[in-house]
Amino acid sequence: MAQEGWTWAQVPDQTGRVAVVTGASSGTGFEAARILAACRATVVLACRSLPKAEESARHIRALHPGARVEVQALDLASLASVRRASADLLARFDRLDLLLNNAGVMVPPHGKTEDGFELQLGTNHFGPFALTGLLLERLLATPGSRVVTMSSGAHRSGRIYADDMDFDGGYRAWAAYGQSKLANLLFAYELQRRLEAAGSTTRSVAAHPGWARTELQRHAGWIRWLRALGLEALLSQEAFGGAQPLLRAATDPAVTGGEYFGPSGFQELKGAPVRVRSTARSRDEGLQRWMWRRSEQRTGVVYPI
Repeated sequence: MAQEGWTWAQVPDQTGRVAVVTGASSGTGFEAARILAACRATVVLACRSLPKAEESARHIRALHPGARVEVQALDLASLASVRRASADLLARFDRLDLLLNNAGVMVPPHGKTEDGFELQLGTNHFGPFALTGLLLERLLATPGSRVVTMSSGAHRSGRIYADDMDFDGGYRAWAAYGQSKLANLLFAYELQRRLEAAGSTTRSVAAHPGWARTELQRHAGWIRWLRALGLEALLSQEAFGGAQPLLRAATDPAVTGGEYFGPSGFQELKGAPVRVRSTARSRDEGLQRWMWRRSEQRTGVVYPI
């Protein structure tokens, strides 16, 4: 089990390692990618907007001269894009040490992905599920590789709406978000169990950023109310702080598969990254297996383990 007292300065040297970070053009993804690049990893910014990804890559190189940073077009709301990106990554890299499933959306207006999934479930879960499955053989072939999935404290109120996962019967933004974040943990834990059964050294770990001030909250109107009361800064942290659980999950040598990291402070909103506990629902093995089967059916991606 990982020990407490970890800081970003403890990220080990990453020379020779390849890390793919989704949603890395801003926010927690950018900060995680920046630190990994500073520690000499080859970092791929996998983003929906290539111009934004290229701008972020230039920014990282300016901050850390000599950093090895590349970009990859990836729209998690499109399974066709996920398949193209996976094929590109497999062609470009003969190893894959870290896959950080960081990208996501939070309480947007009702919408559907290109494949007909509710936008949050499609972007936050089905897209990363497909991406990981398509890249898994390369991860399995890379000793000590890790898949890190970004969840949220919102998983605590989440449930899987098995009869209406896409909210066709009436959209509730927060319920849909909670479902997607619970799905992230169900996936991370089931993946770890399958990796262990296969005897693989690849590890599946989960993290959440607490309340990090990023573009993710742009659709959450209550943020403006808290900001007006002066409470936002008190209760939240910058994107760099929100990236720390992700970085620890990805790089701390003491981390074991199936662990979950988040901030150490009040209600896990901010603070140093520590091991945290998720809900009993997220640890329900029957629900994990059900969600896995449904995810393979809906994405058409069947895992080799």
